[in-house]
Amino acid sequence: MAAMRDLPFPFVLICLVFIRGYCPLPTTSQVTEMNPTGPVRSRGVSPEAHVLPPEDYYEGEETTTPIVPDRRSPDGGTSERCDYNPCSENQTPCAELAAATNCLCPGLPSHDDPPETPSLRSVSWNGSEVVLHWCAPNSHVTEYVVTVGGQDRKTFGKEQRSGALGDINNIAEVCVVAVNDAGNSDGSCMMYRPVDNSLPLKAGLIGGALGFLLLLLLAVLLWRRKRQRKQEASISMHNTAGTQ
Repeated sequence: MAAMRDLPFPFVLICLVFIRGYCPLPTTSQVTEMNPTGPVRSRGVSPEAHVLPPEDYYEGEETTTPIVPDRRSPDGGTSERCDYNPCSENQTPCAELAAATNCLCPGLPSHDDPPETPSLRSVSWNGSEVVLHWCAPNSHVTEYVVTVGGQDRKTFGKEQRSGALGDINNIAEVCVVAVNDAGNSDGSCMMYRPVDNSLPLKAGLIGGALGFLLLLLLAVLLWRRKRQRKQEASISMHNTAGTQ
C-alpha cells in the first residue's frame, strides 16, 4: 500500500479502470409485462424467464374502427351533381335545384355580373322557317335575344333553348345573346345560308304541266280513234247499200 501511495494519481486511476473492465457488475434482464388491470410495469427476470407470444400482448387492447370519409358537403348535401342539362328546355334552374336538394351545381357568377356567352349549336331550315338551338351559359339569365344581320329579330324566355325566326331570304349572321339586369353577354353566332325554297314549287309546277300534257295527248288519241271508227262504220254501211 505504501508503494501505491508513492505512485502518481493518474497512474492509479488508469489501473482501477483497467481492473474494472475485467470484473463487470451483474445486470438484470428486463421484460415488459402487460397488466390488464393496471398500468404497464417492468420487473427483473432471469434469462430463462418465460416470454409471452406476441398475440398475448394485444388481448387487452381495444379494436379501432376505421373512419370512412363522409361524402357529404359541409351543409349536409350529397356530393352528386345536379340533374341539369344546359341544352334542354323548360328545366328548373340549376341554382334552384342546388338550393332544394343540396346537389352540386357549377358556381354561378354574381347577379351583378353580365352573363357568360351562350353556345349556339345550330341554325337550320326546318321546311317552313328558320330554327336555331343553343345551350345556356353558367350564369344568371333573364332572357335571350336573337339578332339577324346585327338587328334584333326575336326575344325568348330564360328557360328556352330553341326558337323559330320565320324566313330569312339572304345570307346573314345569326347570333344569340344572353341578358340579365347587369348587361348582355357576347353573341354566339353562325352564318345562315338560305336554301332555294322555290325549287320544290318549280318541280311541282313542272310535274303538273307534264301530267296535264300527257292527259291531253291521251284524250286527243282517244278522240281520233273514236272518229276513225265512226268513219269506218259509215263507209261499211255505204258499201252495203250500194251492193243491194
